[in-house]
Amino acid sequence: MLQVNVLRNNPQWVKERLAVKHFKQLELVDEIIVLDDERKRIQSDYDNTQSKINTASKEIGKLMAQRKKDEAEELKNQVAGFKIQVNDYNALLIGNLKVLTDKIVLLPNLPSTLVPIGKTPEENVVTKQSEINIALPSNAKPHWDLIKQHDIVDFELGAKITGSGFPVYKGKGARLQRALIEYFLQFNTAAGYTEFIPPFMVNEASAFATGQLPDKEGQMYHATEDNFYLIPTAEVPVTNIYRDTILKETELPIKMTAYSPCFRREAGSFGKDVRGLNRVHQFEKIEIIQIVHPDKSYGVLDEMVAHVEKLVQSLELPYRILRLCGGDMSFASALTYDFEVYSAAQERWLEVSSVSNFENFQTNRMKCRFKDVNGKMQLAHSLNGSSLALPRIFAALIENNQTENGINIPKVLQPYFGADSI
Repeated sequence: MLQVNVLRNNPQWVKERLAVKHFKQLELVDEIIVLDDERKRIQSDYDNTQSKINTASKEIGKLMAQRKKDEAEELKNQVAGFKIQVNDYNALLIGNLKVLTDKIVLLPNLPSTLVPIGKTPEENVVTKQSEINIALPSNAKPHWDLIKQHDIVDFELGAKITGSGFPVYKGKGARLQRALIEYFLQFNTAAGYTEFIPPFMVNEASAFATGQLPDKEGQMYHATEDNFYLIPTAEVPVTNIYRDTILKETELPIKMTAYSPCFRREAGSFGKDVRGLNRVHQFEKIEIIQIVHPDKSYGVLDEMVAHVEKLVQSLELPYRILRLCGGDMSFASALTYDFEVYSAAQERWLEVSSVSNFENFQTNRMKCRFKDVNGKMQLAHSLNGSSLALPRIFAALIENNQTENGINIPKVLQPYFGADSI
């Protein structure tokens, strides 16, 4: 959530940054400033009236001591009137704050000045790309045919049990999935990330804190009776570990990693680009999250990008890194790098990770602060990244490593998988 003082200090600059994300309701900036002006006026009236009550109360005590009961009673009547006014001002403040909050949460995070200008994924900037050197057999197949041939993922069974977009991993497919999860977690913990197993459902406050609500309400599965949301990523519960928390500066940075199933409705998704494992409603993902000092968050972002890059490289997959343009960024992000791996059988790039700096957008919503060395309270910065999302990694791995005799397993995964091929 943006801070009101940021809007007040330079409203035109804020509008220019919001326009980079192609945000249309720029008039909200002016409306929020007007509401904040009103809040300040009401607060001033409240404070002045409360001061009158305090002054009068002291005077009443003096008058009573001097046995001037009539004057004291007259002053008591005035205080009673002041108290009615204070209650009215308090009600106005509560109403003003609700309207102001309802408007400010509609504003996305301001994009960093490093964000490229653009509206569509085609305008993202490729910052790095490895060589594509894959020799496939003449009868190479896309993963949706391979999984049937080797009987390792069953979409029809998932549709029977639940519905479309819920795959069942079986046999060596389940083993490969488990091997990826274990390897990714080991890779992250070796880099200093503490592992968590969080709840896979969150309450409304948690979904709001990380920016899923109100922006992505229609994309999440909602258990309405309890008002819980199935998580779209482990980022949501893990980041919320530090909601309503005051940290010491010496505790920063905080590095966390977690495995979780992820649930996304993906409303409106259809077509060949979402076939098979390319887009599903339930999938597994390993996440890395950091809570850091604001002066260090962009250096940490570079470190997290380098960490994910090493992980992708270890799987021997061709990859590229993109800096997302304003129109392709998430609601909460200030700067995002996407990782894509190349699927030789599909002849297309598949997104497998997003690494983002949210600056203080999430921490302001969830009141995650720290005391610096001077005792001053500051908002921390939060970052997160996929490390990695499994379905497209699984798809690219089996497509790029298929042979006439089966599917080779990358060397780094063989100790976890327990064999060198399927």
